[in-house]
Amino acid sequence: MIEPYAFVDQLTRRGVSLYTGVPDSLLKQLGSHIQATLPREQHVICANEGAAVGLAIGHYLQTSTPAMVYLQNSGFGNLVNPVLSLADPDVYGVPMVIVVGWRGQPGVKDEPQHVKQGKVQEALLEALDLPWAMLPKDPAEAEKAVDLAYDTAMEHSTPYFLLVEKGTFSDGIQVEQATPELPSREDALIAAADAVGTESAIISTTGMLSRELFEYRERAGESADRDFLTVGGMGHASSIALGVAKAAPERETWCFDGDGALLMHMGSLPVIADHAGENYFHLVFNNGVHDSVGGQPTSAAAMDMAQTALAVGYRWAQTTSELSQLPRLIAQMRAAGGPALLELQVKPGNRAGIGRPTRTPRQTKTAFMQALRDH
Repeated sequence: MIEPYAFVDQLTRRGVSLYTGVPDSLLKQLGSHIQATLPREQHVICANEGAAVGLAIGHYLQTSTPAMVYLQNSGFGNLVNPVLSLADPDVYGVPMVIVVGWRGQPGVKDEPQHVKQGKVQEALLEALDLPWAMLPKDPAEAEKAVDLAYDTAMEHSTPYFLLVEKGTFSDGIQVEQATPELPSREDALIAAADAVGTESAIISTTGMLSRELFEYRERAGESADRDFLTVGGMGHASSIALGVAKAAPERETWCFDGDGALLMHMGSLPVIADHAGENYFHLVFNNGVHDSVGGQPTSAAAMDMAQTALAVGYRWAQTTSELSQLPRLIAQMRAAGGPALLELQVKPGNRAGIGRPTRTPRQTKTAFMQALRDH
């Protein structure tokens, strides 16, 4: 296994002067080390992977030194456009080292949303017609691979991809998470689900929130058929909810979102404001971090989420951390009509032992569609 500090120190010695990307659970050890040890000037967690490539390009234009971009392969599509239309040697030719966590690698057990992406990942890299290699797990071989990646990127003015398998990095310095006096996401989720009731359609964002919602339904003996668990496609739950809401204006549609997911495709907010009807309601569970991939912070604290929603055209928006206020605030949302947004401020972390949905994504889709037809 590779020590995260050795990997980062080698890249820094060679000339990498900026580290940027979107946190990944497979790269958790590396991401936590970068967050815990590098100064703010050298590390930026971006809203999405394409933005990280853009940042790397701008950094190189000013400094003539490359950046390292990191991501989970589920976000690979977000960076293809800026890589091929800007950084590629056939266009501007901007060197950078791109580290990609390989979720869904064939033969390695993983979540269903990663299976197809993992199966085609090598073919996707080949299709880019850019240099890439697997990062070896042996430290000595890994050092050679990093040198080759850096040298090739600089000599040929190109992005160079390093594909990383599960178990490549050993544990390193961990990010210390603050524990503010706020409710847990799970408690807030239960309170919100109870206040919304069982007659509405709920589209929940990827990650721990959907797992907590599914487990709560099972524990409470409630049907999960009207919950669409968006197990992949981070940042798109709000647009899925918009599609459902527009097609059935007589039924309430609720998006249960996260701060990292909202930031990833924040351009959806004005589109929702422009096109959503009175039946669209948006709850954002904001814990300020990418929770399941190491606790690295999002930039949600830099914005006033409620005021942002109002500024782009939402009809109603507020913020609370008081669960006792949820029934009243959700009643206000309904009275005002959508599109409406409520930010729920919650603390990072989750209860140990949270289960995973026992339904496949296809089963969830079928049950959800049938429940909407039966309504």
